[in-house]
Amino acid sequence: MASIGLLLSCASPQKQAVIEAPTASTPSAAPPSSTSNGPSVVNQSKSRWVKSNWSDLPGVENDNLNEAWAAWLQSCSRNAVASSALCQTIKRLDGQSVANQRAWLIQNFQPYRVESLQSTPNPANGLLTAYYEPVLEASKVSKPGFTVPLYSPPANLKSRSPWYTREEIGKLPAAQNALKGKELAYLADPIDAMILHIQGSGRLWVTQADGSRKQVRLAFAGTNDQPYQSIGRWLLDQNLTKDATWPGIKAWLAQNPKRTQELLAKNPRFVFFKEEALTAQDALLGPKGAQGVPLTAGRSIAVDPGSIPYGSPVWLVSQGPQTQLQRLVIAQDTGSAILGAVRADFYVGSGDAAGELAGRLKQDMKAWVLLPR
Repeated sequence: MASIGLLLSCASPQKQAVIEAPTASTPSAAPPSSTSNGPSVVNQSKSRWVKSNWSDLPGVENDNLNEAWAAWLQSCSRNAVASSALCQTIKRLDGQSVANQRAWLIQNFQPYRVESLQSTPNPANGLLTAYYEPVLEASKVSKPGFTVPLYSPPANLKSRSPWYTREEIGKLPAAQNALKGKELAYLADPIDAMILHIQGSGRLWVTQADGSRKQVRLAFAGTNDQPYQSIGRWLLDQNLTKDATWPGIKAWLAQNPKRTQELLAKNPRFVFFKEEALTAQDALLGPKGAQGVPLTAGRSIAVDPGSIPYGSPVWLVSQGPQTQLQRLVIAQDTGSAILGAVRADFYVGSGDAAGELAGRLKQDMKAWVLLPR
């Protein structure tokens, strides 16, 4: 089995060193064996992987692997791995029949069930949530109805050095002076700004001086290195609402507008952005994740890289009221709240419909990392 290597990342300060998945051999004629070479357990810093059989993975015969191939090809676009044997084979199999792709996958990869290092009754059970790319109306200048600023990083921001909290940014002259001239755009709703901060990127519709409309992308560019705290969780803990989804939070604020700043301050973490132009091709792709490649809706996940390395193919299973998943996904992102062994954030796409699913998805999951034989 190939070893897992560490490569330095050129991603944003929030992201960790990129841990690339190992490479695999090209297809061979011999059928896979349940006793194929490879350790029975592979230990990671935050998880252990237990050797499994392909028959243990629900839904393997039914997944449309061509959709997953699109995400896998994005991981293979990185210069560090583009010429590897694995990526060359993935490129050759692109567009071939699902049956051929499945046969190659089963022939060349060994599934390992991801488990927690903690002693629990069900170490393979974990939590799946979802995230998306908001699409919001914005103004390039502050004006009535658009007064909530989105900022690029201040000059004195340092990685891994806590800066002013969200509340201090709104109140302290020193923080406001440091952000003067860093305004990228203005939103109408402070909760939409909070959503954008939590999702880490988004698209803005802005009206130009000539009246034309233009869509731009705001990508993650850094944080104040303060801890993330859920404002929905705070509302639940205070017994102020029973609906901590974004629609529920907005409904509560509509009834309690004077408590807006109090609520926002409960999350001290603040995110800074950079503006990216959207070409016609870019508009078809998701934002870039921590691996440095565009995310693919329904096929990219954010993970704790201490449990699952970036670029790893993962068989994801989650059965719940919001969605039924039995599919191949690729680990291509991370997030400040995505911590733990069996933990994933499922990228569901852009816009309001994706946001509705992302705001409600919270259900059990299991995951198998696929390692080359």
